[in-house]
Amino acid sequence: MIKRVGRILGLRAGGARARLARLRLDMADTVVYAIGDVHGCLDELLALEDAIVRDAATLPGRKLIIMLGDYVDRGPASAQVLDHLAAHPPMGLERICLAGNHELAMLDYLDGRSSLAAWLRMGAESTLQSYGIDHRRLVEIFRDQQQVDDAIRRSISPAHFALLRSMPVLVETARYIFVHAGVRPEVPLDKQTDEDLVFIRSAFFERAHLLSRYVVHGHTPVEQAGREGMRVNLDTGAFFSGRLTALRIWQDKGRYLSNLTQED
Repeated sequence: MIKRVGRILGLRAGGARARLARLRLDMADTVVYAIGDVHGCLDELLALEDAIVRDAATLPGRKLIIMLGDYVDRGPASAQVLDHLAAHPPMGLERICLAGNHELAMLDYLDGRSSLAAWLRMGAESTLQSYGIDHRRLVEIFRDQQQVDDAIRRSISPAHFALLRSMPVLVETARYIFVHAGVRPEVPLDKQTDEDLVFIRSAFFERAHLLSRYVVHGHTPVEQAGREGMRVNLDTGAFFSGRLTALRIWQDKGRYLSNLTQED
């Protein structure tokens, strides 16, 4: 599986990525808002945050947003989404930004572990455009891939490099696991690879009946967010549907919010 993911990302031999952080959280007296895949949809994220701020104002205690990854690629404003996430969260809330597979693909390219072609296969064209980068024009100018890569990397904000490198891959609590793609229910969390946690699909879905904690995730687009057994999918395909979804968890009860509507 690791070798296959490596081929997808175009990872170069010997270019191993450092293991990402895994966080533990005590949710006592904490309201958590988990947000699904953004994919460059800044307007939708801002509208959803407005809904969260209004909702949070009615509740006591600590308020925490957990972003579930995939902030870049496909949608129109990836650079602007990273700008937003690198800044302070909405007043009165804290924020944790988990890594998704698209952040790892971007970081692997920026750090020289994979090729531009590999990142483009993940949908990087729109991300580059959001930075004002025309990679085809760069090829015409330089006619040397290393110079093209250097020009692209110089165009990325240092704050974005820092944000991408700081992202943990998972948050676990006594009853919930927050992660981009899912988990292997039969494998201890500390034994699972970053690639599993940001890429997994069928091996997670087919064995989700073995879960002992709720897993709140994105990665696989669905028409409407919802719970199936012990897993909750919040990826409602914002970049093509216009709907970005959050799950509010408070006192072990859930409520869905979106940039379009608020639903029980």
